[in-house]
Amino acid sequence: MTEREDAQPVAVLGLGALGSVVAGALLKAGHPTTVWNRSPGRAADLVGHGAIPAATLAEAATASPVVVLAVADADAVRAVLEPVADALAGRVVVNLTSGRPEQARDLAAWTARRGGTYLDGAAMSGTRAVGRPEALFLYSGSRETFDSAGPALRSLGRARYLGADPGTASLHDTALLGVNLGLLTGFYHAVALLGGAGVPAPDVAEVVTDYLPFAQGLLAEHARQAELRTAPPDEGTLEVLAAAVDHLVATSAGLGIGTDVPDGIRALLERGLRAGHGRDGLPSLVGVIAGTEVTR
Repeated sequence: MTEREDAQPVAVLGLGALGSVVAGALLKAGHPTTVWNRSPGRAADLVGHGAIPAATLAEAATASPVVVLAVADADAVRAVLEPVADALAGRVVVNLTSGRPEQARDLAAWTARRGGTYLDGAAMSGTRAVGRPEALFLYSGSRETFDSAGPALRSLGRARYLGADPGTASLHDTALLGVNLGLLTGFYHAVALLGGAGVPAPDVAEVVTDYLPFAQGLLAEHARQAELRTAPPDEGTLEVLAAAVDHLVATSAGLGIGTDVPDGIRALLERGLRAGHGRDGLPSLVGVIAGTEVTR
């Protein structure tokens, strides 16, 4: 553990896959870190790297002004915090546990009634990148709370503040899950499709990686169009794209490859066609999904 001028004492409650790497990143950055877990054996490696073991939950909760939780779910968060509710006054509670927006809002209100402040967080880069510059963490809640815990939060990766509503980070977490799974399932379909033609999966990944900057480059412009509720067919009309996806479905089926992924895309395009957007571009699908009108 190295020293740093802005060292900030932190307690980490929960040492599962995420909690352990969070505590490790805090230690590496020089923050005095107290750790607690229901199963004490999980703390051994972290203690060997300088973490301070808490014998009890109460000891952990009172050890530092910043308390970070990374447990199984919102019910587990309550189960951890309720026995030490009286110790939360004046402390910052940073919850990295996944949950729903309304649960985050409820926890924020519950913490406030105990005299503490609450920040909801979402780890968007899994566990392997925690502590590295490419890791992304999203936070929502009091801006003052976010700023006060800043030194510790920045040790985990890029700390992006999304706003005062405690539920905002959770909502982004859920939305980006769809982006992640959409990308990966599309990739898996490509691996299966090209694998049937003898293309090794690593070669597929290399070509997809070369292609992604183009797709990524569309996001800002398509977002602008969605905001303006326009959908020029710059990358093709829904009619043209539906026909292309028909080829994808037919080619996949012809090679004995499952069509689950392209079938879902084709169903969405079909909804757009039925809504009268056949000559519009892809951004019209935002309105189709949201149930709002999009004009050309």
